[in-house]
Amino acid sequence: MSSVFSMFMSRTSINGLLGRGSMFVFSPEQFQSLLKVGPDWKSHRLLDLGAGDGEVTKVMSPHFEEIYVTEMSQTMIWQLQKKKYRVLNIDEWQSTGFQYDVISCLNLLDRCHQPVTLLKEMRSVLEPTRGRVILALVLPFHPYVENGGKWEKPSEIMEVNGTIWEEQVNSLAAVFQEAGFVVEAFTRLPYLCEGDMYNDYYVLDDAVFVLRPV
Repeated sequence: MSSVFSMFMSRTSINGLLGRGSMFVFSPEQFQSLLKVGPDWKSHRLLDLGAGDGEVTKVMSPHFEEIYVTEMSQTMIWQLQKKKYRVLNIDEWQSTGFQYDVISCLNLLDRCHQPVTLLKEMRSVLEPTRGRVILALVLPFHPYVENGGKWEKPSEIMEVNGTIWEEQVNSLAAVFQEAGFVVEAFTRLPYLCEGDMYNDYYVLDDAVFVLRPV
């Protein structure tokens, strides 16, 4: 089924249609550790950008009164709506008139056309004192954008320097600072993707950052 659909649909949309392609970035305990909060910690508003099928959103959602998500793929939007999350259009979340206490941007910066603009937009709608961004990025950095069944280069270049993991992590600190953030915490985690007929799952190398606005 996946092979047939791949002729005219993106991989993300195929996974949404078939109810597969779930991702694992962090556990509830790892999320709490990154934000330095306890299991009973509560806050008001979460925005999960590029939420996919909402399985990672589910890890964070118990801590928030309101949960908003965005997603490009219509089939993934169906999955998010079934989970009762509030879906915002990709050009709507920046102009709702309210601020978010936590914005998650997990493995999205290397898959969007304007990553630098996205960082600045997150800064503009984040609550300025207690607000935090939790951001995951696969390193080494290889940006491309999924368009139908094809891959394209992003229209905006995010300057990530260095060849090894540690060099690129250090380079990203300057990228975040330019967008109005400072790195409050970071870790290295395996990013697990549901597999296919050849592999049960795939493992990528994620750098996960907690960003504080300055």
